[in-house]
Amino acid sequence: MDAKRPAPASPPLGATVTENGVRFSVYSETADALWVCLFNEQDEETDRIALDKGEGAVWSAHVDGLAAGASYGLRADGRFDPAQGYYFDPNKLLVDPYAKRIDRTFVRSPRLRLPRSESVDTAPIVPKALVHEPFGDTGFQPDTARPNLIYELNVRPFTMRHPSVQGPLRGTVAGMTTGFVVDHLKHLGVDVVELMPVAGWIDDGHLPALGLTNVWGYNPITYFATDPRIIPRGPQSLRHLVETYREAGIRVVLDVVYNHTGEGDSQGPVVSMKGLDARTYYRHVEVDGQLHLVNDAGTGNTLACDHPAVQNLVIDSLRYWVTEFGIAGFRFDLATVLGRSLDGFSPNAVLLDRIRSDDILKDCLLIAEPWDPGPGGYQVGQFGEPFLEWNDRYRDDIRKFWKGEAGTMGGLAGRLAGSADLFDHDGREPSASVNFLAAHDGFTLADLVSYEHKHNEANGEDNRDGHGANYSWNNGAEGPSEDAAILTARRNDVRALLATLFVSHGTPMLTAGDEFGRSQGGNNNAYAQDNDITWLDWENADGDLVNYVAALSEIRRNHPALRSDRFLSGKEQDGVRDVVWLRPDGQEMSEGDWNAPDASVLGMFLHEAGEILLVWLNRLREPVGVTLPPDQHDTLTIALVSAIDAEVAIADGGLVLPPRSVVVLTRDSDKS
Repeated sequence: MDAKRPAPASPPLGATVTENGVRFSVYSETADALWVCLFNEQDEETDRIALDKGEGAVWSAHVDGLAAGASYGLRADGRFDPAQGYYFDPNKLLVDPYAKRIDRTFVRSPRLRLPRSESVDTAPIVPKALVHEPFGDTGFQPDTARPNLIYELNVRPFTMRHPSVQGPLRGTVAGMTTGFVVDHLKHLGVDVVELMPVAGWIDDGHLPALGLTNVWGYNPITYFATDPRIIPRGPQSLRHLVETYREAGIRVVLDVVYNHTGEGDSQGPVVSMKGLDARTYYRHVEVDGQLHLVNDAGTGNTLACDHPAVQNLVIDSLRYWVTEFGIAGFRFDLATVLGRSLDGFSPNAVLLDRIRSDDILKDCLLIAEPWDPGPGGYQVGQFGEPFLEWNDRYRDDIRKFWKGEAGTMGGLAGRLAGSADLFDHDGREPSASVNFLAAHDGFTLADLVSYEHKHNEANGEDNRDGHGANYSWNNGAEGPSEDAAILTARRNDVRALLATLFVSHGTPMLTAGDEFGRSQGGNNNAYAQDNDITWLDWENADGDLVNYVAALSEIRRNHPALRSDRFLSGKEQDGVRDVVWLRPDGQEMSEGDWNAPDASVLGMFLHEAGEILLVWLNRLREPVGVTLPPDQHDTLTIALVSAIDAEVAIADGGLVLPPRSVVVLTRDSDKS
């Protein structure tokens, strides 16, 4: 190998292919020495080349004669004093934070966390980065249109048992491109697929001893390189997926985790940023003269998103996913961390402002999970434009209503109307609220109506993990049942919940499998279940429910009154009120009606976006007769009844709502 030559000041970080070789650049403020280590095809270290420290704490070297595909890692030396935030140990091979591809998955090993005095070379067990040459233009076309339907999807569980995905494609991104998969998404009316994390991750420390592995991916080490578990053929598989979906009219959004890494707390593995410069990359707090890793993410460490180097890492990573793969947007896990500093959270934090104003990222779909476990971490509604935000208040209020809790009518109406209490400020619109009934964490939709309590015993923590407040119910039996009445009740509850979602103002989100009745056996925290608990059971999918969801999606697309991006206020404008809330006798709800603890039937009468539409919701377990609004007896027709095999007809100015149902009536234009 030719000798290194001086690198230019402030080069791009990572490995960059040049005309004569490869330039390596790494950021570290606190290292005393840095090396790039080259490996051959037998995974043997063949060369160790010192990097020179240049301006701005960037260490660089150019290696002549090297090319794309070369295998490399980093080593760093300096002070070893974890109590002061230093973890330097040349025996630890480190993955480049800017690595674009890795050659294997991360594995847990005690060797990765041994103190320097006891350490051994970790190169045999640490993934090597592969020098990557850019693919070129992706043909990315910015599209910030608010989604019609977001579909949250975990690649491995989605494809492991899919009948159209065969052999080695199962569990991989490549398996997502079969015609049957794409047709299923189109049938549902999905226009945004939100992929759960695809960047390289490591298992949580306690899982190997339990024989479990992390299948969700929310424990990253890399922020550019994809995980070989789900993308074994290299990152071009992700690019092909994006291109295939774009042709089908579907945008691909990535779930990204810029709040922590899998290096954990001070006793966790040292595989990347912790070994390069923990004091820069992670937030610390001083207690009695010692530095402790801040744990606002609840995982042992928290990225220092108020540090310029970390901000650059995040921005560079996001831009890479867009420019290299054509990714259309991002869902930011525990997004509050991105806006944190020593002063707490601010929606105008530097990193959030940089994302909003970046010439590429400003044209992407940006979705925040607006909370984290740290102090002041709950910030739903506070991220501002152009962010959409997961709305867990929507989830909980809709669940509480259908569960039958008292005093929930006002909460139901507020969520149907667009969650103005959370989002009606600073020019925001209802579509900023991502409405969902279930997500990857928590109960599945089918389990929500089949289990009153969580059943997480398989996770190996004696059922202590997972949320206890699920607002779930079981319809008369805990878990599986052969009782026909119970099964019918559960199916009707799922259908009523789904109908509520699709008639609500905001942006609806569905998690993969909930459209056909996926169950996790009552496990509401199945992050470590890479098995039949999370793998979607396509063979026993409820096809009728799939078609029902497709019908709901079509109704929403075809009726502007349901998609209007204005908060429903009930105030008169130009002689028309956008919504009138009705009680069963067809009269407007009074203050007393709203406050009645046993109120269980609500009509939402819409005059919005140039059309008239009426939605009735009945959570009682018996039929309820309702009266249609005056002058509408002959102009409304029944467009949807959620209850299975229920016959509903308009007669004598009213109709009878089936038990536990949603009924949608639309204006018959021929009679208007």
